[in-house]
Amino acid sequence: MSKDEEEKEKSGFTFQDRRSSHLSDDASQEQEKKVEQEKAQETKPPADQEAAHSQHSGPMEIDFSTFVLSLTSSAFYYLGDIPDPATGQVMENLPAVQQTIDILTMLKAKTQNNLSTEEAKLLEQLIYELQMKYIAKQKKG
Repeated sequence: MSKDEEEKEKSGFTFQDRRSSHLSDDASQEQEKKVEQEKAQETKPPADQEAAHSQHSGPMEIDFSTFVLSLTSSAFYYLGDIPDPATGQVMENLPAVQQTIDILTMLKAKTQNNLSTEEAKLLEQLIYELQMKYIAKQKKG
């Protein structure tokens, strides 16, 4: 048994070079395209999954304000201000609200002097509003 064959047995896999030195450039390129198409078909999701994905994914602009509003909406959910869209149930989780306030406060500190005036105002306003609602919920409980 040759040294290469011994290494193949030890590694558990084999490497097969599909390129052929006797093929012309055109035939070689065509063979490469065929291999790429086969790989693409293997990794392509089923048509129904692809259709579902295309319905939900549109041109969505993600910027700092959108990110901050996303964090804030989850905090309002945990404050019980927004019902669960699936069940309609109202949930309260004050530690999650405190964590979101802490994250927003950290973002404010880390982005100081790097935000537009509108972004800075939005962040400040959202932090303030969440803090006030958080305090009010703590007093009730």
